[in-house]
Amino acid sequence: MISLVRRAAHELVNLGILTRRGLARPMRPDQAARIGLAALRWGLTPATLAAAAAIQHGDRVALVDERGTLSFVDLDNRSSALAAGLAAHDLGQGSRVAIMCRNHRGFVDALLALNKLGADALLLNTAFSGPQLVDVLARENVTAVIHDEEFTPVAAQAGLPRIVAWHDEDVESPTLDELIDGEYPAHLATSSRGGSVVILTSGTTGSPKGVARPSPDSLDLLAGLVERIPLPRRGSHVVAAPMFHTWGLSFLLLGLQLGATQIVRRRFDPAQVLADLAEHRAAVLIPVPVMLQRMLNLPREELRRHNVSTLEVVAAAGSALAGDLAVEWMTWFGHTLYNIYGSTEVALVSIATPEDLRVAPGTAGRPARGTVVKLLDDRGSPVPQGETGRIFVANGGLFEGYTNGDTKQQLDGLMSTGDVGCFDAEGRLYVQGRDDEMIVSGGENVFPQEVEDLLARHPAVVEAAAVGVPDERFGERLRAYVVLLNESSVDEDGLKVYVRENLAGYKVPREIVFRAELPRNATGKVRKRLLAD
Repeated sequence: MISLVRRAAHELVNLGILTRRGLARPMRPDQAARIGLAALRWGLTPATLAAAAAIQHGDRVALVDERGTLSFVDLDNRSSALAAGLAAHDLGQGSRVAIMCRNHRGFVDALLALNKLGADALLLNTAFSGPQLVDVLARENVTAVIHDEEFTPVAAQAGLPRIVAWHDEDVESPTLDELIDGEYPAHLATSSRGGSVVILTSGTTGSPKGVARPSPDSLDLLAGLVERIPLPRRGSHVVAAPMFHTWGLSFLLLGLQLGATQIVRRRFDPAQVLADLAEHRAAVLIPVPVMLQRMLNLPREELRRHNVSTLEVVAAAGSALAGDLAVEWMTWFGHTLYNIYGSTEVALVSIATPEDLRVAPGTAGRPARGTVVKLLDDRGSPVPQGETGRIFVANGGLFEGYTNGDTKQQLDGLMSTGDVGCFDAEGRLYVQGRDDEMIVSGGENVFPQEVEDLLARHPAVVEAAAVGVPDERFGERLRAYVVLLNESSVDEDGLKVYVRENLAGYKVPREIVFRAELPRNATGKVRKRLLAD
């Protein structure tokens, strides 16, 4: 009984946070009833959020892409029409349909329509190769693929029914626009449940695995995010992060709840992002960290040319945010940057505010509301404050396992993130890298991320990555891959001296390989397996 009372009190505090941030507010009884009916029909799904947004925000602009604007009512109506069209093509409740689309209206239409149809949506990384895609589609029991025209050569290899989303020329396959504009009986889209959304892991440490997100059993995750990040209601958001990725998808859905106008483009262009921020007087930018670096790499006159004074929040997630990058961003764009740490498996873990990043660049911040973070050694015991340990998390958003039946390690209700880190004296978390990336060289533990961050701070270096490779004498050794600025005169020996002057000798890479660019996936993470191979 006491625990129930405490839980209720906790959720009331969450509700208060959401109310202050504009996510929970009074509404007319008829609106509440209509939203309730949508929730009964589709559950806590994107389809219900879209229906609720249409009821609350009506004809306000919801989405801006390269083809124009769509209102909240448009998104709801288009997805209902598409659901009926998909049903007429023998897709229905229990089907699993893959979506391989860039950021545009077709992605949103497909996601919401599948939800309404009761079909599962599998979100595909747009960087998948043909063989990788075929493997994923077979493993996940996919029955059809919705894809952009540019991915036809890849998607066709699976031999499954295909529907084309974005296209610039006439295509033979059925298109989303044809299905939306078709005349189909509305009853075809009737479903007794909302479909689920399956997100794939990035695959940087192995084959991508499907993660079906459970419905949260608490308001903690949402309240924990908006408690630290002051997202304005009905503002404009530039969503640069891919929407097939957890971070981009989260803000697509959060934007529906906030009544925000979301500006998206199919491809990331750093100068275009600045132009969009200025043109739409956007208050929020949603990137992955490498996008920030590429924006800052623009000529200084380009950075000054765009008036982005309305920008209030830059919420970055998806990969490590180097401390120097955070400082440089805030030097140019003010105290706008928030660093979010989490994963597809464990959801939101911690948030670093601009104040955190100013005094502790590189920190992942403090645990979010309702989240417990512990650092454990190999025996499962807590490590002393300041020492490195494996990061374990407990919150209301832990996943229930991969679609192939595997799961993450769990200890006493805590789930491993697969990372290692440490806490400082103020309780701020630092993520030092993947636990499976640590190498032992001559008996010493070396975490590549520390070396990568140092190399990236060199004035002649654009970006760097480090991996462990076998060594007959030391067991393993560190090899670094570096991208230099144009016309840079620094060489391998110069960079080794730089590392030796700033880190212990055993952390100096034995070899440094210069590359024109580093291989990255669509979410900005370096594909280290390709480097190691």
